[in-house]
Amino acid sequence: MFFLVERILKTDGAPRSLGGNPVEVMDKLTILADAAKYDAACTSSGVIRGAKPGTIGTATNSGCCHTFSADGRCVSLLKVLFTNHCRYNCAYCVNRCSNDVPRTAFTPRELAELTIQFYRRNYIEGLFLSSAVLKSPDYTTEQMIETLRLLRQSYRFNGYIHAKAIPGADPGLTHQLGLLSDRLSVNIELPSESSLRLLAPDKSKTAILRPMAQIRDRAAQSTAELKLYRHAPRFAPAGQSTQMIVGATPESDRHILTLTEGLYRKYRLKRVFFSAYMPVSDHKSLPVPAGFKPPLLREHRLYQADWLLRFYGFTAGEILDESRPNFDEALDPKSDWALRHPEFFPVEVNRADYEAILRVPGVGVRGARRIVAARRYGPLSFEGLKRLGIVMKRAQYFITCSGRMLPGLRFSPESVYRRLTGLEQGLLGVGSWEQLSLFDGAVG
Repeated sequence: MFFLVERILKTDGAPRSLGGNPVEVMDKLTILADAAKYDAACTSSGVIRGAKPGTIGTATNSGCCHTFSADGRCVSLLKVLFTNHCRYNCAYCVNRCSNDVPRTAFTPRELAELTIQFYRRNYIEGLFLSSAVLKSPDYTTEQMIETLRLLRQSYRFNGYIHAKAIPGADPGLTHQLGLLSDRLSVNIELPSESSLRLLAPDKSKTAILRPMAQIRDRAAQSTAELKLYRHAPRFAPAGQSTQMIVGATPESDRHILTLTEGLYRKYRLKRVFFSAYMPVSDHKSLPVPAGFKPPLLREHRLYQADWLLRFYGFTAGEILDESRPNFDEALDPKSDWALRHPEFFPVEVNRADYEAILRVPGVGVRGARRIVAARRYGPLSFEGLKRLGIVMKRAQYFITCSGRMLPGLRFSPESVYRRLTGLEQGLLGVGSWEQLSLFDGAVG
């Protein structure tokens, strides 16, 4: 990041001014980009906005923040905090006011200019802007609004912007922020009100949920207005998302998943992000850093279960219940559900409806659609399923073709469990349950 800014701020070997000392701007970016690393933003933009005369940039419904889009491109945002000065003392947060870290803040002009320079050099496709709470929620939101106003109006930036709304800010300010952004998000932070009271006493469940409801209602109103008048201002057209920390507090996976389902239904969120707790504090109510490992596999299982909620027709109560409040980390949630519900299987792929086929391990949304489409032309065989892209190593235990199981297949519930967990272990790394690394085997 540093060398990119250095190139931007220099012209023919001489420092270039951004309304202040260029070295100071580089220092600010180093501090505030690092402070933003705990915010999850790896999602598709969800908005399409073509080029307009006199503007810079476009927005497409592809991925953001160093992820791969549906068309295979790797695209990125400038993910940064406006400031890491914070009036709050949330125990789990690296930017809490009691923590001894370097503090700084951009000016709106500095951050707007930096974003444009990055965009012009094709380093980024948009901006992800969050902030700690400087002075007050209203003051912080006003600074963010001014930054986005400069980008949209002075620099005519037409690209993608994701902004974090600040709980406690005046609704009118949140409205202005939404008119300048493509997506808004409000971090719910912790899965329960009791955990908030313990670790973030300056925050409350009500203060967090109130702007969520406001964003939901204002987005619905904006959609209705656009049906009547196509030039009506658009409010956060890509919707809203949230993020919660996993592993800092004792809530079960069932509690977190039920909360996630409720947020989708009540507030019409596009995504709920889960962030494995990273030890940044020695607060007595947090996990002890010595020997503590971030629950990355638990985070992964929550994302898999979230996918089941959004695309596979599952409910939180089906995936986990009172007798099983936490995931079996050795097995993906869909396979775990299948093994616990033998009465549902086997599924006859030539007759079962789309929803039933979706519940077969090894069959994804595309695979289920292909099965339904292909069987119109004749009965499907196991070889035919392979050609459709079905993962037969998983699916073979749960399906029949024309009333028959795969020839020669012999298994018991115990052997299926062993084979499926073996497949999972192979995906996650032989002999371990640690998160995959892009740099395995790299020197240094």
